[in-house]
Order: sequence, then structure tokens, then C-alpha cells
Amino acid sequence: MKRSGSVRGALVALALAAGLAGGCDQEKRADLPPPPTPGQGRSNAVTAPVVAATASTAATATGAAPAAPAAPRLLCAGQSPRPAPSSGGLTAVAANGADAPPANIGFGVGKWVWVNFWAAWCKPCLEEMPRLLGWQQKLRAAGVMIDLAFISIDDDERQLSRFLEAQPGTGVRASYWLPEGPQRTGWLRALGVKETTELPIHAIAAPSGQVTCVIQGAVEDSDYPTIAALFGVKK
Repeated sequence: MKRSGSVRGALVALALAAGLAGGCDQEKRADLPPPPTPGQGRSNAVTAPVVAATASTAATATGAAPAAPAAPRLLCAGQSPRPAPSSGGLTAVAANGADAPPANIGFGVGKWVWVNFWAAWCKPCLEEMPRLLGWQQKLRAAGVMIDLAFISIDDDERQLSRFLEAQPGTGVRASYWLPEGPQRTGWLRALGVKETTELPIHAIAAPSGQVTCVIQGAVEDSDYPTIAALFGVKK
């Protein structure tokens, strides 16, 4: 009897110890994050709640000063004026109901002329067209006499026509077309641009008829102060 009593006592002690251990494990598991949902890996479950720090918050955490804004691009710096190209070889194309551009671009007639070389297949060209139209309005409102001339170098005039017809009333519904050939080569050579240069290409001619700025590549909203200064518009 003593022996069986001691055995029962030992079993009771073991059961109590097991119960206490189970309670501690439950409390610990309650503090742990829930298991990942089906299809979610452990690494995803751990990193999902983490929010990426912005540059400013990272700078605050490290005590470093936030990065300074980028300086404006010097789009036309160091360029020498050159005579405007001959306007020969251009074909005026317009959508139904839209006014066709003049037969020739009026360089040197007392106003600024912004020439934009583009193509219907050039995505950056199409993205910046509303920007160019908006800049023209802003410059005219500031007293700058400026015309905007679009010159398409699409391979097929029909591709250009389809694009113009699809544009809204506030879009580009008229343009010049300059097909591949010696006249296109002459235009680009006069501007100091290679035919292999990526579109878009911009050429800005002063009222005197001299091209004072050639920009290869798309312009951005942040470029407007530089452009406005070129036309003498004060901030």
C-alpha cells in the first residue's frame, strides 16, 4: 500500500507538472503572431506588416538631412545660334474639320517658333504633346509670340492621318509630314542632329530666324522654368 501510494503520488506530481508546462506554452503562443494563411510563405507572413520608410523618415531616423531637390536641367546651355532649316519638303496634314498648317513654317517673321519632331509610334512624343500645347498657352499669356509646329516623320502618311483623326478637339489635329529622304536628312543636319537620334526632337527658333536651342529627348514639367527663361519670361 505504501508502494502504490507513492506511485500514485508520483503520477499526480507528474500530471501537475505537465499542466503547468502546458499553461506556460499557451501563454507564450498567445504572444506569437498567427500562423500564415494557406498559400502564404513564412517570409511573406513576417514581412507583410512592414511599411517601407520614405526618404524623409529614413533621414529623420538616422539624423541625416533629407536630400536636396535636383537642379533644373540646362537644356540649351552652350548652344550657338544657327540658321533655321529650309521648310521645303513638308506636307501639311489635318484631320477633318481642323485647320491645316500653313504651307511653310514661318521662321524669322518676328515671332518664336517651336518645332517638334515626332511620330505616331513614339510613346514619349505622344505623352508630351499636351504639355507642349499647355506651355504654348502659358507663354502666349505671358506675352510671348510663339507658334508650335509639329513635324511627323512617320513612314506612312496614312498612319499620321489616322492619328490626327483620333485626337480630341483639344489635341493635335494638324501636323506637317516629312517623309524619309534627302529633305529630312537636310532638316536634321541643319539642326546638328543625326538621323539615328531617338525621338522626340525639339528645335526653338528666335524671332530673328536663328535656332537658339535644340533638345534631344522629351521635356518634363520640371523643365518649364528653364524654357520660360529662354523666352525672357520672368518668374
